[in-house]
Amino acid sequence: MPYQIDRINPATTAVIVVDMQNDFVAEGAQLRSAQAAAMVPTLARTLATCRERGIRVIYTAHVHRRDGCDMGLYDDLYGPIADRTALVDETPGSEIFAALAPAAGEHVVKKHRYSGFFATDLDLILREWGIDTVAITGTTTENCCHATARDAMFRNYKVAFLSDATGTFDYPDVGQGAMPAEAVHQATLTILAFSTAHVMTSEEFVARIGR
Repeated sequence: MPYQIDRINPATTAVIVVDMQNDFVAEGAQLRSAQAAAMVPTLARTLATCRERGIRVIYTAHVHRRDGCDMGLYDDLYGPIADRTALVDETPGSEIFAALAPAAGEHVVKKHRYSGFFATDLDLILREWGIDTVAITGTTTENCCHATARDAMFRNYKVAFLSDATGTFDYPDVGQGAMPAEAVHQATLTILAFSTAHVMTSEEFVARIGR
């Protein structure tokens, strides 16, 4: 049976905010996820509560250097990344969306792949803090959030995946049929709940803090 997280201990829990950057959330952004943008108020309230209760918050930002030296296969997958009009490090589009800006002293871990743990110091920071449980929020549900949740579980962190503080985009038909964001999101939650994480709402997460 999938594991359940009955109590959230603020001293050993961190919220990971995955890639809530202007290039994914801001109006008119080429890689915008409308679903992720819509849940910004929910995520902002949740982060405020977590900070009040003493839970650490840490961010990831998916970025690439302009010369493409850290690009890998993303040139083949996403046009705005290939032509260097999105997710370029140290540009306004790569910054965290203003409504979710990190508080003083909070870290933004730069990454170059879907997972926040791949080739970063995220795990090092979490272990230095004594973290054993992480809550995954952000975008996109099935790629960067999913990959980060899986890699957290592989490293023996308990994972809470917040269903109403994650979001994705509509998938076009590239040979296997199109899928609306809602279907992609729900399918990912179903998979994660079975194999990787305790999927819960933000309200359910907050209710477990200090229980």
